[in-house]
Amino acid sequence: MHVYDGIDSTLATWLTSQPVFFVGTAPLGGDGHVNVSPKGMAGTFAVFDQYRVGYLDYYGSGSETIAHLRENGRITLMFAAFDGRPNIVRLYGKGRVVLSQDAEFESLRPHFSKQRTVAQRAIVMVDLDRVSDSCGYAVPLMDFVADRSVLDLRQEKKGAAAYRAYPESTNAESIDGLPALGDIADRAREPLG
Repeated sequence: MHVYDGIDSTLATWLTSQPVFFVGTAPLGGDGHVNVSPKGMAGTFAVFDQYRVGYLDYYGSGSETIAHLRENGRITLMFAAFDGRPNIVRLYGKGRVVLSQDAEFESLRPHFSKQRTVAQRAIVMVDLDRVSDSCGYAVPLMDFVADRSVLDLRQEKKGAAAYRAYPESTNAESIDGLPALGDIADRAREPLG
């Protein structure tokens, strides 16, 4: 294992070229569920500087990450090499949610090359306190075929209006009952246009 002093340009290039990464968060309560979410789609992850990264977050079936970050901020992003030299990189830090309606969102959004704006929920920003790697020797070799287009096609077809109720319904709280977007629905609501 190697602990880095932040993210240098070589590591940034490697991180942004990975087609998938995993986000881990947990509630403070020991009886709550730990959540691990796979993230993909080219252009949705960005390295802002040596100690700060973020990812573009679209509406989905749940809001565990948002609820956990609002409660305690703890987050880990894990990247694994599925081709080339074996490697696993973990980015540990404190995360925060910048909703698509927040003023800061507009200044952060240009850092992501993903163009679709329908169903943008937030940008998850992470201030890093540890960057480390490990061998990855047991991670299988796999070929990347392509990003799936299902989410893009589905969300474009449904349109922005379909996501206006998500903060109060589907994304209101975590599976453990922690507030996610329900109590801030007015700030989180998908714009119509």
